[in-house]
Amino acid sequence: MRDYTQFYIDGEWVDPAGKDRLDVINPATEKPCGIISLGTDADVDLAASAAHRAFATFSNTSRQERIELLEAIAAHYDERFDDMAKAITEEMGAPAWLAKAAQARVGREHLLNAAKILRDFKMDDPQGPTMLAKEPIGVCAFITPWNWPSNQIGCKIAPAIATGCTVILKPSEIAPFSGYIWAEIMDAAGVPAGVFNLVNGEGPVVGAALSWHPKVDMVSFTGSTRAGIEVAKNAASTVKRVHQELGGKSPNIILDDADLAEAIPRGIMQVMVNTGQSCNAPTRMLVPRSRLDEAVALAKETAESVTVGDPNSDSRVGPVVSEVQWNKVQALIQKGIDEGATLITGGCGKPDHCKTGYFVKPTIFAGVTNDMTIAREEIFGPVVSIIAYETEEEAIRIGNDTDYGLAAYVQSTNLERARAVARKLRAGQVNINGTPNDPMAPFGGYKQSGNGREWGPLAFEEFLEVKAILGFEAA
Repeated sequence: MRDYTQFYIDGEWVDPAGKDRLDVINPATEKPCGIISLGTDADVDLAASAAHRAFATFSNTSRQERIELLEAIAAHYDERFDDMAKAITEEMGAPAWLAKAAQARVGREHLLNAAKILRDFKMDDPQGPTMLAKEPIGVCAFITPWNWPSNQIGCKIAPAIATGCTVILKPSEIAPFSGYIWAEIMDAAGVPAGVFNLVNGEGPVVGAALSWHPKVDMVSFTGSTRAGIEVAKNAASTVKRVHQELGGKSPNIILDDADLAEAIPRGIMQVMVNTGQSCNAPTRMLVPRSRLDEAVALAKETAESVTVGDPNSDSRVGPVVSEVQWNKVQALIQKGIDEGATLITGGCGKPDHCKTGYFVKPTIFAGVTNDMTIAREEIFGPVVSIIAYETEEEAIRIGNDTDYGLAAYVQSTNLERARAVARKLRAGQVNINGTPNDPMAPFGGYKQSGNGREWGPLAFEEFLEVKAILGFEAA
């Protein structure tokens, strides 16, 4: 049992103001694996005051000092890499191979990429007699999710530190272990007191307090659209900047010239990775009606080849994160059946060999129309909806017919055609033919998928204010 009942504030581990505790449940065993404290407004106030004081000094550090600090954090992250991966598997059920190959690895990459970007990032931009100076925005509150915990912490902390901001982190109370290890890494790396602070707790309490606190200059939230709306409402009273990366219902458009034997398995596996708990997962697979039978057969074969089980084994798919999430996924699978979609494989209930743990059967639906609930709502489980279309124009229309706009995917053997379709999709990131992820490409969405961008140089802009100094140069 992990005991993570203290908070990290102003460079010290401190006892919380309140006495409330919360058990952290291992989703593979359904048993408690740790305990955290639940923060209060008083804890947030203490952290905000510390971050506010620290900002006066840290915002004036040199570029080189911040580069060296990022590199020091990355070095200590390396020392804790295995600990981070094990914690992620324990807290949210990511298979051990995925925790090492992606979940823990990407957190470290954000630190090194930020240091690289900072070396040449343009903080001053002279325009005639006027200087446009980019300056750190101030105290940043980060409310991070459970599905890619170290990634979402790293992609916020790294650019914030790089630009001279100070930080208060509230990791998900469902998967808080990785956030606690981040705090230990920051402490070991010698991050100045108050520059990084951690307060655990629940969104309606700690998240709300961070959102409205007058000493917080920016709040960055990753999570559901519903919760993001509440964050924005709470932040409105202090007119602070709100950055959000929210839900998705990404289309995967398989054009009629695509190599289905390659495109269909790839699309299915992109959903199965992380048990479907990725906001950019291509959960709506759009296929030409003329090739529907072939696509469905390939999808079925692929899904039924996926191994589900103990995340510390060689299984490809682990459990979903919690009982609440399992129940939500089950309800949506049943909704798909009730609304007339054709269940190709999978369905309700746990896999036969998984008696304990929040495991979900890899599930494929065909005969889905875009007005069905399973095509509209983010399921956040290993569930794919196959939608047939007649023409390329119809595929684009269906792809864009969603409240979300985080990501989209296009598969074609004709690159020029794929590019043209990509241009017409209203999404923050479009992937052509399964191209590997680009860590320097901005990540964020259109519509109800949020605002602002993370990753790469564009992420720095979220943490900067622009000051125009007129008369900086003599006329």
